[in-house]
Amino acid sequence: MAVRGRPRSFDADAALDRAVEVFWRQGYEGASLTDLTEAMGINRTSMYAAFGNKEELFHLAVARYAEADMAYARQALAEPTAHQVIESFLRANADALTRPDRPSGCLSVQGALAEGGDSGRIARFLADSRLAGERALASRLARAVEEGDLPAETDPHALARYVMVVSEGNAVHAAAGAGRAALHTTVDIALQAVPRTHADVSA
Repeated sequence: MAVRGRPRSFDADAALDRAVEVFWRQGYEGASLTDLTEAMGINRTSMYAAFGNKEELFHLAVARYAEADMAYARQALAEPTAHQVIESFLRANADALTRPDRPSGCLSVQGALAEGGDSGRIARFLADSRLAGERALASRLARAVEEGDLPAETDPHALARYVMVVSEGNAVHAAAGAGRAALHTTVDIALQAVPRTHADVSA
């Protein structure tokens, strides 16, 4: 990632990765500047110079999270059928929410659960980020309708919203301690609601 000003004496990417984890565990409001700078191994002056203020750092952390920890969402869109797209996304999501080497749950969900002195800007930012993912999924599902892979009467936007509701609900439960097997059971049930063409049903 590009940083401001002259070259820094620390690894900016590694520092940002550590900020991601702090925000992920504590949420935007719960993460103090002291928590962040101690985890990042830098002082406040270096943080401001390289990443901006706390809100700007959070935006960068979310982008980093989306690039690395949510790569599976982009990969799922390349699956050949709508059902495979949805199953791939929800299965990988359940795995990601319960990785033993990462905090439980989802940064983009947990960061938005508390409102604070930011006048709701963080919650809106995260909602917009999630909506971008929902729109990308809806676009892929609309293509599936056009190709006859989904029934013609399928509403791709409503189906995409349903999938995101399942993934976000699983994120909340994972953060509360639900295990991977429990999340996959929820996915099993959710997949039963995915529309199928007559050819799929008879296959």
